[in-house]
Amino acid sequence: MSSQSEPNSKSAAKKEAKRLEKEAKLAAKALKTNNTNSGEKKVKVEKKKEEEEVFVNTTPKGEKKDLSQPMSAGYNPIAVESAWYDWWHAQGFFKPEYGGEENGEVFVVPAPPPNVTGSLHIGHALTTAIQDSLVRWNRMLGRKTLFSPGFDHAGISTQSVVEKRLYKSEGKTRHDLGRERFLETVMDWKNEYQARITNQLHRLGGSYDWDRVAFTMNESLSKAVIETFCRLHEEGIIYRANRLVNWCVRLNTTLSNLEVDQKQLAGRTVMSVPGYDAKEKFEFGVITSFAYPLEGGERVVVATTRPETMLGDTAIAVHPDDERYRHLHGKYAVHPFVEGRRIPIVTDEMVDREFGTGAVKITPAHDQNDWEVGVRHNLEVVNIMNDDGTFNEHAGERFKGMKRFHARVAVVEALKQAGLFVETKDNPMMIPICSKSGDVIEPILKPQWWVNCKPLAEEAIKRTRAGELIIAPKQSENEWYRWLEGIQDWCISRQLWWGHRCPAYFVNIQGRDQDKNDGKNWIVGRTLEEATERAKVLAAGQPFTLEQDEDVLDTWFSSGLWPFSIMGWPEKTLDFEKFYPSSLLETGWDILFFWVARMVMLGIKLTGKVPFKEVYCHAMIRDAHGRKMSKSLGNVIDPIDVIQGLELEKLHEKLLEGNLDEREIKKAKDGQKKDFPKGIPQCGTDALRFALCAYSGGGRDINLEILRVEGYRKFCNKIFNATKFAMLKLDEEFVPEVNAKPTGKESLVERWILHKLNIAAREINTQLGERNFMMTTTAAYNFWLYELCDVYIEAMKPMTDDKASIETRRSAQQTLYTCLDYGLKLLHPFMPFVTEELWQRLPRRPGDSTPSIMVSRFPVFDEAFVFEDADREFDLVFAVLKAGRSLAASYNLQSDIQFFIHAQDDARLIGGQLPTMVALTKGCKSAVVVSDSKDVPAGCGSSVVIKSIVIYTLVRGLVDLDREIAKCEKKLDIARLSLSKLAKFENETLPENVRLANEEKKKTLEAEMMTLEVSQKMFAELK
Repeated sequence: MSSQSEPNSKSAAKKEAKRLEKEAKLAAKALKTNNTNSGEKKVKVEKKKEEEEVFVNTTPKGEKKDLSQPMSAGYNPIAVESAWYDWWHAQGFFKPEYGGEENGEVFVVPAPPPNVTGSLHIGHALTTAIQDSLVRWNRMLGRKTLFSPGFDHAGISTQSVVEKRLYKSEGKTRHDLGRERFLETVMDWKNEYQARITNQLHRLGGSYDWDRVAFTMNESLSKAVIETFCRLHEEGIIYRANRLVNWCVRLNTTLSNLEVDQKQLAGRTVMSVPGYDAKEKFEFGVITSFAYPLEGGERVVVATTRPETMLGDTAIAVHPDDERYRHLHGKYAVHPFVEGRRIPIVTDEMVDREFGTGAVKITPAHDQNDWEVGVRHNLEVVNIMNDDGTFNEHAGERFKGMKRFHARVAVVEALKQAGLFVETKDNPMMIPICSKSGDVIEPILKPQWWVNCKPLAEEAIKRTRAGELIIAPKQSENEWYRWLEGIQDWCISRQLWWGHRCPAYFVNIQGRDQDKNDGKNWIVGRTLEEATERAKVLAAGQPFTLEQDEDVLDTWFSSGLWPFSIMGWPEKTLDFEKFYPSSLLETGWDILFFWVARMVMLGIKLTGKVPFKEVYCHAMIRDAHGRKMSKSLGNVIDPIDVIQGLELEKLHEKLLEGNLDEREIKKAKDGQKKDFPKGIPQCGTDALRFALCAYSGGGRDINLEILRVEGYRKFCNKIFNATKFAMLKLDEEFVPEVNAKPTGKESLVERWILHKLNIAAREINTQLGERNFMMTTTAAYNFWLYELCDVYIEAMKPMTDDKASIETRRSAQQTLYTCLDYGLKLLHPFMPFVTEELWQRLPRRPGDSTPSIMVSRFPVFDEAFVFEDADREFDLVFAVLKAGRSLAASYNLQSDIQFFIHAQDDARLIGGQLPTMVALTKGCKSAVVVSDSKDVPAGCGSSVVIKSIVIYTLVRGLVDLDREIAKCEKKLDIARLSLSKLAKFENETLPENVRLANEEKKKTLEAEMMTLEVSQKMFAELK
């Protein structure tokens, strides 16, 4: 069925999404209403029934499910989803070697490796749903597909969570265990959570090639990390330098910007800080002004939000054009607390003359801006802080050994005692917080390994502008350029134990006084032997020892190699040759720079190729209230809990598995109780995947409502029951035709549904190609619910009953089979389990031995299924049908409904579809076409379908006549008002299309008024 799309506007897409969301919620509410308990006796009965329906999977692992028994009474997602995944895996369907032409197209997705810090959350489920839907679709289109799974060691995150658990359970630190034992403990954690995550991914239906599973610290990927470090160091791109870094005192390590949260303070805020007594609070969000005494007797007032850092001040800066301080240029201030330290007054254009006093204290070792000023003016750099957050000897004897925030209080007090304190004022500001420990970040000067990113970024920009890389949506592409154009060098050193140890060695040459901060005293080596040979050259014949750097590399360094290291690079493996570059990288927009940019920069540098052709950035999932998901809020959702359901008490129990303290646990429980008062309902994987894809409309955030997911479970139930009913219509003698092509003998409704199926196939293929998942799921949902289930399956009932001819019955069955076969395939990428379960129950066309729906051919647009005339004609029939339903509903008629249709131009068409109309109208007894409105019996209500078609229904003796006369008058008033509005435009010059549309509206309104007047007169005569 080639792929072309009907025009769809963004606003129409949003409206359709809202409509579907509303319907899904209503369906879920209706389901709850139907299941509402009333009375103690009923509760007991339902409880017993529930216990009887508990499903037990009896299929041996890896074997195909036995479907010889009749379908169950109702849809049970746990039963439906059982056994299939292990069978798919055992059959090798996930492997690129299965199916596809040998030298044909490939579709490769390197799955973003989840961190082994804990279980997956609903955001990972979104990633899996989107990626796997694309992988399954491409696989069914006949491409060789590779969906590569793997896991990230997540250095700081994993070490942090294991350290917390170790201290909570045993009261020990990693130093109590020592490096080797601690790393064994972390590896045990990694193995446990890797197994747990693997199970979650199985349950989510991700069709990963598990034979190619990777881990960032396994042997081959570690080799890639070492090779990259050495190669880039040899080219001068990696270098060692003493620079300011984000330092977490609590974790005792450097952090990337991604691991630092910026906390907004409106003004004075009192906060507790990790590492201090819980009762201690410290003041933030204020700016403190104090005076520096100058040599010669004057004073200069400066201001700071971190008064303790004045102990490391080595200059005061003023603007060169500020007349207030011109006489102080080149003079010195005296540090009041550090003996012998003279502080020069320097001029620098970075100073804002309008801010504060126009004089700025400079602390090069503890502030990035001050560092830059220090470099420009060759200032002394004084580091006053130890790694543990205590002050060292450079802070002066009075403050040496103090913790940093105790020192803050002490410095302010000392300034007051010295008469140098001026004032403290509220100051709205941002403070950097460690996302792992909650500690306040300190800028500290550290010798670290750095990557010179500018040349790498320039090449990435060049390749993207040349079209070698597509980034969607457009908003993410704009951010891509903004980030890369403003890129800074990347600190890759981390003071951790868990991770890839830097392959760098300090060469300690006997008899020489060497500085570890100087990169010239360091060499790198792929092996100790290579390092030793290089050290010999550096030592020039002198005795030496090698000391490997204790630090490990930033996690993003190894994950930046992901798309090619998993293919075997630096070795030229078969996988690397066939599957690199990848086709698509799908990820969250929040790590576009931190991960994607680094993969692109390193991929181009190391392989010469952009590592993937396309980057698709999905939205971030928030809770139903729009809040970021957080363990302490209790709104982090495990996808398995949505799949199989979980009671509120069990949700509470899961909070105890983490590292939350008692206060956080209480807060989380309150959040869970509010959002899930009855726990999380059982929705199943298929409903969850479909909902997550339906949510993906290109926005930045998704506010997830479980009620909507539950609504899509209702949709699964509809598919299940519709297929079950349809199977009854495919009797034992039914054999599908060899070919799905229409025979030319199909009835109008058959041609209509085949045309709608073709349009759905075109829309789904087009929208998937454009990564518009919301429109894709809408097309599939609409076909199944509103066209196949609501219309064709109902309309075919009289075509398959005993009164129908064999030819009519067989044609209707063939059409039904084609719709089920193709319809299930169209749904399969999003709903893999229920579609496999139902498709396996369908008979096969002669000669078709396809073992699974996931390796069958995906339907595409087919000219043989184009029936535009049938589409137009049946739309008219359906308009008459809907008008009749509305008419009957307006009179509250529920049985013995009789329709009389006066059709001036389409009598033959309507007359041929009367059985369909009766079948599709609940409670309809009969429907006839009359040649003249005079043939309509007295006592009928009416409705104008179009100006040439009026439908009547017999209401004599069934309605309140006075009420109906009043209703007619009210409708006449509305019609008269509409006509009067149109009349205002009659003498105006209008576009031809507008004028013709107005004429058509006028004719329809006049026909409606004539019909209403006749009905009003008739009701009056019946009184």
